[in-house]
Amino acid sequence: MTKKQKRLLIRISISAILFILAWCASELIPLKGLIRTAAFLIPYFVIGYDILLRAVRNIFGGQVFDENFLMSIATIGAFAIGELPEAVAVMLFYQVGELFQGIAVSRSRRSIAALMDIRPDHANVLRSGMEERVSPDEVRVGETIIVRSGERIPLDGVITEGFTTVNNSALTGESLPQDRQVGESVISGTVNISGVIQVRVTNAYAESTVKRILDLVENSAAKKARTENFITRFSRYYTPCVVIAAVLLAVLPPLVFNGGWEDWIGRALTFLVVSCPCALVISVPLSFFGGIGGASRRGILIKGANYIEALSKVDTVVFDKTGTLTRGSFSVTAIHPQVMSAPELLDIAALAESYSNHPIAESIVREHKGHIDMTRIGCVTEMAGKGVCAEIDGRQVLAGSERLLKEHGIAPHGECECLRECAVGTTVHIAVNGAYCGHIVIADEVKAEAASAIKKLSELRISEIQMLTGDTEAVGTAVGRILGIDAVHSELLPDGKVELVERLLEHKKKGTTLAFVGDGVNDAPVLSRSDVGIAMGALGSDAAIEAADVVLTDDDPQKVAEAIRLSRRTMRIVRQNIAFALIVKGAVLLLGALDIAGMWVAVFADVGVSVLAILNATRALRPTNRC
Repeated sequence: MTKKQKRLLIRISISAILFILAWCASELIPLKGLIRTAAFLIPYFVIGYDILLRAVRNIFGGQVFDENFLMSIATIGAFAIGELPEAVAVMLFYQVGELFQGIAVSRSRRSIAALMDIRPDHANVLRSGMEERVSPDEVRVGETIIVRSGERIPLDGVITEGFTTVNNSALTGESLPQDRQVGESVISGTVNISGVIQVRVTNAYAESTVKRILDLVENSAAKKARTENFITRFSRYYTPCVVIAAVLLAVLPPLVFNGGWEDWIGRALTFLVVSCPCALVISVPLSFFGGIGGASRRGILIKGANYIEALSKVDTVVFDKTGTLTRGSFSVTAIHPQVMSAPELLDIAALAESYSNHPIAESIVREHKGHIDMTRIGCVTEMAGKGVCAEIDGRQVLAGSERLLKEHGIAPHGECECLRECAVGTTVHIAVNGAYCGHIVIADEVKAEAASAIKKLSELRISEIQMLTGDTEAVGTAVGRILGIDAVHSELLPDGKVELVERLLEHKKKGTTLAFVGDGVNDAPVLSRSDVGIAMGALGSDAAIEAADVVLTDDDPQKVAEAIRLSRRTMRIVRQNIAFALIVKGAVLLLGALDIAGMWVAVFADVGVSVLAILNATRALRPTNRC
């Protein structure tokens, strides 16, 4: 509980004690006249002075019709017609509701604050052989920092000395620590559990993983959902309308029917108390805020409330294959030469692919294992989604897909036998000076969690689950069959993926959304084009965090289903609060206007609905396994 909340709790306690004493005294003695009024005015001002001051300031500031104005006019009116206990009770219970609201918001903020704890305080940098303790934003790329056991890693980098275990739970939600050794990368915000390591910095603090995630979470509250914007607009017009209705209720019946002024003014004041839209104004944003906070604790970073609403309507999920449903860690499983030996074919392929950072190219270079003489390599042209064209020892070498060779008038062969040996594989064809020389098979292992992810999406009644890949149709079909995917689209270039997603968007069901899930490295165009772009395992990818609407901090595809489930649960809580608040308030407004419900019923209706709505909203902070 914050200091402000503690002070409010003290005021509520003091006011409640004084109120009970005044009530008992007025009933037992009994108190009359000015003494009775003063006895109730004391607890009233103890609990309500700040509401009155805010109402006056807002009136002079041009913001007349707000909840402070409603509470002030209703309680002052109650004093005017002699309903002194009711006036104090209105203000007292209203402040109880404010206290509940403050506690609920604090709980939501704590879930975000837990993520904010990843912010590093300092970095120990080596300069001129001496260790200096500086702010992380003062460390330059290429400098070496020292991270001791128990310290938080301040910047992204590569371990140059030492061996350790790191805890990624603050970022990914993964409780299992991971070992890291020389040559492996570490990311900022994680905790060094054991051992002293030296890390060469690869990203400045402004571009580091921790800074990008902090910016993402801090800005998430700024993007409101359509439901939230509707409530804001609703309150803007609703409050003046109910004030005008209350005035008419107080004035018209006595004038038209010659009724008692005190009776109709009392009804109007009851109408004002009930009409305060606290439950809607407070609980709806709080529900979205809680949903964002609860998801962040599970390693699901949602950029705003509007994306929670969009996620809840997802009916079609489209996956990229490599790095998303498969590990993206390719390895050579077979070499099939035609006119030369296997080592010679691998040597030529490794030379041609040595300049590429594509996972397939890197796997061929790794398999080569020997020294690559860069002087043998001339001009190299990389063609996205097809392969490379390189000059090796003065000869033109093509290394890539069947499409690449056919574009150069070369007919590859032997692919069918290869694919029978390794169904989930990618074939890299090699041609030298226009002659086909053989092919190399690269296997990409399907993730162990992928099948479970598809099953969980089906359980959420996602009607279409599709997969896009640049791989051959045989490879794509094999992966789709293993995972049980509805439709597979193969041999797609990056622009082809965008075109396909656009076609799917045109034919989707009305009122639903399409989510695209990619690994974030080369899927930025498709992530941006889809209704909801989900970047998976993208902590180190600038493109992913920039283009995606939802960022999953690890590479577990099961979290796609979890993100959809959490968003649906949050939207269900939002709808419950809206329906509950409108039904109860509508009923009590009618009863108050008919003089069936008095001021006490109005107090409990207003505060009770607000408190229950707030408590319901905080459920969004506690993710469950229910859809």
